[in-house]
Amino acid sequence: MKRRSLPVAAALAASAALLLTACGSSDDSSKVNDEIPGADTAESGAASTPSTPSGDTPARPDMKLPGDVKETFEGWKTGDPLEDAALADAGRSQTAVTYAVTQGDPDVPALSFYQAKTALAGSQDWVKGIVDAGLTYSGSVRYYAPNINVFDKESAGVVYCADESGAYNKNRKTNKVDKAPATDQSYVLYSTRLEKNGEGVWQTTKLESERGNKKCIR
Repeated sequence: MKRRSLPVAAALAASAALLLTACGSSDDSSKVNDEIPGADTAESGAASTPSTPSGDTPARPDMKLPGDVKETFEGWKTGDPLEDAALADAGRSQTAVTYAVTQGDPDVPALSFYQAKTALAGSQDWVKGIVDAGLTYSGSVRYYAPNINVFDKESAGVVYCADESGAYNKNRKTNKVDKAPATDQSYVLYSTRLEKNGEGVWQTTKLESERGNKKCIR
């Protein structure tokens, strides 16, 4: 049995079928840019989570994850206020997908708060596929080596890696965790577009991913 795609990966809707096959491959169907500047210089010390936002945005949705689910974000700050705000919401966009899976609901407000357009539609379909399969998620995921390109004050692109080697599928009814061994497919390269909405939230509007990208394998 090969390691299946994990619930934490906010892949495009087309990748949902990969998890639903009993012994399917974990390769994502979408391909992203093979370059990720800074991937070799990501922080290796203590991880940090996205910082608490200032009061210039609406009330943020609660996204408290279960005790057996952990996310860390390494190198998620550049010191530039604009870049850090966009990176923080990019991280929250990932957490929103994880939260939707653990809640068993693709329509949780948090997901539409941090995602929009094709990214939201794809993530909702993907979460639904996981929930329909009777699965949730357990373990830890590390997000690292972010590379941000700010196009203007309201749009940016972010490329980053995810290490899912410590994350596993979990049966929603029995709570049995499938601790399949990690492979190169446990590492994911994400390429996203963010757009700042009228309320000041940097929403992820486009999302692509590639499993096993060599830039992310550590």
